[in-house]
Order: sequence, then structure tokens, then C-alpha cells
Amino acid sequence: MSQKWDGKTRGSLWGYKFFIRSIQLFGVRFAYFFCIFVSGYFVLFAKKQRSGLISFYRKGFGYSYLKALRTVFKTFFRFGQILIDRIALKTKRKEKYTFEFNNEAALINLNKEEKGGFLFSGHVGNWENAGSLIGDRITKKINILMLDEEVEKIKSHLESQVGKANFNLIPLKNDMSHLILIHQALKRSELIALHADRVSADHKTIRLPFLKKEADFPLGPFIMAYKFKVPVTFVFAVKSSGFHYKLSATDAKSDYESPEHIAKEYVHNLEKLVKENPTQWFNFFEYYAD
Repeated sequence: MSQKWDGKTRGSLWGYKFFIRSIQLFGVRFAYFFCIFVSGYFVLFAKKQRSGLISFYRKGFGYSYLKALRTVFKTFFRFGQILIDRIALKTKRKEKYTFEFNNEAALINLNKEEKGGFLFSGHVGNWENAGSLIGDRITKKINILMLDEEVEKIKSHLESQVGKANFNLIPLKNDMSHLILIHQALKRSELIALHADRVSADHKTIRLPFLKKEADFPLGPFIMAYKFKVPVTFVFAVKSSGFHYKLSATDAKSDYESPEHIAKEYVHNLEKLVKENPTQWFNFFEYYAD
């Protein structure tokens, strides 16, 4: 079965309000505690998401059913913590968090070259939680390309309570108008960040080995990066423990032989990260091609 994703963020406005207020009044650890119950709820009642993750851990890692189920609970719990961090990092609670950056020089040098570039990431850990750090230490000229399908009332409430994100959003649209905005951003020597591990309907794909099986990946992002002929780096941010995040970046390259070459290198880096952080895989659907 091929990957399918509708681009929407799951969660009710009431849930967002509850966690925002909990963080503001009682702190992050208090909000973490409630993730235990939320995770249990999702394991019991989010059948589609639970089944997708169980399938991934059984096929990709070779886990038994029981081990996969335990890992699913841990994944939901970690996902809840990261969503809480997403809110907390835009409040005064941000001071609690620490970071380490493996090969930060790659992004510093990429920014200094003033050629623009692509930062490829994926739904492992959380890129947005690292965005404020990169904005503070490297550049504020970051554009994130994404399917902007979050429920508007949730986005509005988040922004009213904790403020807007400090990056520019380029919505990915079927009319390809995003290519114009990307071209303009690159001419301004800005960076384009995007995820390349989810396939939406009717998009061109490439099938590659990933862990113990084969999976489909979107070829479009890699074609785009290849045609623009600007440097490409693979950047990830994972939650290591408590309030600590680990960021990593590969050395930027622009001399790729083909889009497929970029895709293979991306998947190699993604696979390595998932092996190291199996409970931070946040693609909640049937992932493998068969």
C-alpha cells in the first residue's frame, strides 16, 4: 500500500486550549503528565493511526506485535511532549530548554555563501521546535514549504496565545504557484526548509529501500532542488531527553547527478535517524509500499 496523507493536523481546539493554559499556569512537566492519558486514549481509539504505526514497526524494524504496540504508546507519548514543547518554546518557558547542534557550521557556511539553499527534513522529531534556535543563531531568512492544512481556528488560537512562528510559510499548492515564491526567496539568498518523507495523492514518487522494506517517497522536492542548482543539506531535530534537543545537519552539496541521487542520500540519512530514534517517527499511516 502506498503512503497516503491528507495534510491535516489531528487535535481539537479544546485540547490545544487545555495544554496552553496548563503550560502557562503550572509548567511543562504538568502538561507532560497528561500526555500519559492522551497517549492511552490514542492507543485505544485512534485505530487508523495505531494500525499504521504497528505496521511500520513490524515491517520496518521486525518487531513482534506486542513490542510494536508498546512502541506505539511511547511514540504517541513522545509526540504529545513535542507538541507541548512547540507551544512552550514560544513562551517564557523557553528558558528551560537546551540544545546541541551537530555540524552547525554547515548551516552557518551555507548562510554566509548567500546562494540560498534547501534544508530537507522529515517527520522525525520536530523541525519547528528547532526553528527558533536557527533563527536566533544563524538566520531569520528561513521559508518553510508545507501543506498548510491545519484547522484555521486552532492556528488562530495558538497565535493569539503564544505568537506566530519566526519563519515565513510558503503554502504548497496544486497550481504550482509555490515555485514562484521559492524562486523569489532563493534570489534573496534565503533558505527553503521542507519535509520530504510523505507522499500525497497524484504526486510523482520514487521507491527506495527504507529499513527492512521499500517505501515510496515524493520525487517532486528532489526534482525542484536539482533544477534550482542551489546547495542542499539534510537537517533534523530530535528530542533526546527532558528539555534537551539534538540538531544535526549534513554538509551542503549542489553537485548532484540527478534528483534520484538526492533522494537516495536523503533516505539514507532519514533511515539512520529513525534507527536511532524509533519513537519519534510521526507518520501515522500505512507507510510501506506493500
